[in-house]
Amino acid sequence: MLLSCTYLFELLLSFTGLAAASAWIEYPSDGFATLTHYEIPLGFVASCGCVPDSTHYPTAALSQMAYGSSTAFGPACGKCFNLTLLNTVTADPTFYPNVTKSIVVKITDLCPLSVDGWCSGTTTKTNSAGHDLNFDLAYPSEAIPNDFFPSDTALYGYTDFGVWNISYQTVPCEPDWAGAVEASALGSVSNLDSGSVCCPANPANHTCKSYSDLHGLPPDAIPTASYGCRLFVSKLLILISTMACILAYLLSVVYP
Repeated sequence: MLLSCTYLFELLLSFTGLAAASAWIEYPSDGFATLTHYEIPLGFVASCGCVPDSTHYPTAALSQMAYGSSTAFGPACGKCFNLTLLNTVTADPTFYPNVTKSIVVKITDLCPLSVDGWCSGTTTKTNSAGHDLNFDLAYPSEAIPNDFFPSDTALYGYTDFGVWNISYQTVPCEPDWAGAVEASALGSVSNLDSGSVCCPANPANHTCKSYSDLHGLPPDAIPTASYGCRLFVSKLLILISTMACILAYLLSVVYP
């Protein structure tokens, strides 16, 4: 009886999509990636749920399959990386800066998975630059100098190359990240459900779980209202199945 109930649970989990995801990218602590940039308002609370004051310091989003969740928080939340510019990806000819520019960022957001975009890397394919990971830097930002990205306007006719090849190194947020010295820039917001935010001040002591895995969302999912209904029905089916197995077990004890 217990074996048949276990099998039933596994079948329901598989059918309803509630089984834990296993397609996240396991990346080395140091490596290579692409770097893009996106603009967010000052004080914006992004996917991890980091406090608004974190935006006064360098932050970035990480590509979804490396971030570890398709929504809300993931294992990458709060982690810090030192990003170093190497050369441009799309400029012709390739631009190699004559100065080395690096910046330490804290991950506060996810860069959504796409088919062909820079955040399209998965466990089975890279993005078009050949990298699994993409960091999306929150820029322009008061925390980053306007001239952070080198350029050659005379040769190219523009200043923003858009996409860079970079090297990255995982670093301790304390003391490497500029915001580590400011208590108001650390931690998660308190006015949201604690089950939907996770932004550790020091990820070395605490790593966030995957919101997707916890709630049965596929790694590449984008939650919708219809998915919410399916999730409710799925959990209801599991509850009913559990009660039926318990009742069957009790009956087998009373009436062997």
